[in-house]
Amino acid sequence: MARTVDIAKSESSLATVRSLLPYLWPKREPGLRVRVVLASLCLVLAKVATVIIPILYARAVDVLSAKAGPLAVPAALIVAYALVRIASSGFGELRDALFAAVQQRAARVISRETFEHLHNLSMRFHLDRQTGGLSRIILRGTTGIQTVLRLATFNVLPTLLQLLLTLGVLWRLFDWRYALVTLLAVAGYVAFTFAFTGWRLKFRRQMNETDNTAQTHAIDSLLNYETVKYFGNEAHESRRFDAALATYERAAVRSQVTLNALNFGQATIIAAGLAAIMLMAARGVVAGTLNVGQFVLVNTYLIQLYQPLNFLGFVYREFKQALVDMEQMFALLRRPQEIRDRADARPLPREGAPLAVQFDDVRFGYDRAREILHGISFCAAPGQKVALVGPTGSGKSTLSRLLFRFYEVGGGSIRIDGHDVRDLTQASLRAAIGVVPQDTVLFNDSIRYNIGYGRPGASDVEIEQAARLAQIHDFVLRLPEGYDTRVGERGLKLSGGEKQRVAIARTILKNPRLLILDEATSALDTATEQDIGAALRQVARNRTTLVIAHRLSTVIDADEILVLREGVIAERGTHAALLARGGVYAEMWAAQAEAQERSSERPEAKAPAPVFGS
Repeated sequence: MARTVDIAKSESSLATVRSLLPYLWPKREPGLRVRVVLASLCLVLAKVATVIIPILYARAVDVLSAKAGPLAVPAALIVAYALVRIASSGFGELRDALFAAVQQRAARVISRETFEHLHNLSMRFHLDRQTGGLSRIILRGTTGIQTVLRLATFNVLPTLLQLLLTLGVLWRLFDWRYALVTLLAVAGYVAFTFAFTGWRLKFRRQMNETDNTAQTHAIDSLLNYETVKYFGNEAHESRRFDAALATYERAAVRSQVTLNALNFGQATIIAAGLAAIMLMAARGVVAGTLNVGQFVLVNTYLIQLYQPLNFLGFVYREFKQALVDMEQMFALLRRPQEIRDRADARPLPREGAPLAVQFDDVRFGYDRAREILHGISFCAAPGQKVALVGPTGSGKSTLSRLLFRFYEVGGGSIRIDGHDVRDLTQASLRAAIGVVPQDTVLFNDSIRYNIGYGRPGASDVEIEQAARLAQIHDFVLRLPEGYDTRVGERGLKLSGGEKQRVAIARTILKNPRLLILDEATSALDTATEQDIGAALRQVARNRTTLVIAHRLSTVIDADEILVLREGVIAERGTHAALLARGGVYAEMWAAQAEAQERSSERPEAKAPAPVFGS
């Protein structure tokens, strides 16, 4: 079983490396490919110069030890030694400078692809996601990519090349035994490093998992700041966060202790190999088969080789840890899209006449074992206003999500202008539909940006006109910074009604062919609701409109009202016809009228003022 797990982890690491390789030789980027070639050439030249350095040093020692010949000879060797060292360093730095653009481009492209892929994943994924953990996965993955490209690509390969050159020189200048002992010492070092590092990777994985948990708790708690305050659960949130940090602490301590043991083992192997080679060389000097310069040459070669080997241990640790960090991000990239455009999908024109919408025996369930919609069928002719009403949980908002293709229908079809939505491109479908949601979430940016999000690139005049139609322009002008006022995280600096009016302005600016109003005025007072209602009726005049409403007073002018109950259409008709029928709709109307009457008899409670006021 353990063997199977190890093989699976190795295959996972190999898959991660294979996923990264295409970014080292990017398509349609000849400039970056030239940089890769030049950087590889600099790599070879730097290591050739590194191997020549000990030879020049040993020759200078021999000349000085013999005390024969003019001073110019050792001086020339010393100058050559210095120049070769400069060349070695210069080629190394030039290599890194050339490769920097490749490294940064790869990190940028992978980060962008991950970001785009996350936006392409279905609503089902985003409802289940943990934002804090997801952000940490992307951050660590991006850092891991830079680590692998910077350290592994141009530190592992140079060290291997230097090892091969050193073994060849030792064999050529001495004999095969020196090369063999050096190779055995290096092999022992590498084997120990790989085995020990592979064993301690589990602690790194534990650190990642607990770090995700801690960050998820922290971000989730901060996003729900008001809820924490309402229930006075600051201490509870602190305990949850500290428990996650304590688990991370234990994993981090184990990781550090095992790292210390690894470093000690590596130092022991290096010292043993160095001592063996020096003893062999010392015996040769005593026997007269080697001179002092050759003894110095052997020692210098090994020290010069063991320095990058010592760094190789660090590189391998960082490489493996980076692979662990990258695994989750590449797993996100490999996660299949639930909603995909068909190969022959056609675009839906963004501009044109109002759209016709048809639901034909639509069935759907968020869980296959529990169906929510049981055969919904209705039509909205171009320019018509169709209202969907009913108790909470009856499936009203689900219909709008299916129309937007956040989910695929489980049965039946949804057609727009006669085209099945599955035959249309998602981008064109969503560009033609505008939604004012019940729960408005704004970006932590200016009011201008949030309204302009409906149509990026819109002019300030167009943004302000949309704000006028949404009855929010005068309010914005009263703010100290006007349209440049930042609305805070999720728009929390605005009241519910103000946020909803921004959402309405945003949709007005988008100018869609099909308008969906999902409880669009639920957060407004009665007077403002009437003003906004008039504006929305004006906007909806030349558009097909679907209204999802709880307040029946907002849909009395609808061409058709659909009453949903438990996933089926219980009643349908105009407001007057449904009241005359005396069925479900009439009961709902009577109940709301009674509630409204009782509310009007009570004195209004003073509501707390929002940050900006409304």
